[in-house]
Amino acid sequence: MSTFQALMLMLAFGSFIIALLTYINKK
Repeated sequence: MSTFQALMLMLAFGSFIIALLTYINKK
């Protein structure tokens, strides 16, 4: 896996975690 792919994967995972946390906090 290249560095760019790893970076994109971390970015997607990070944004998913942030969306999940904001969803939990809104409840």
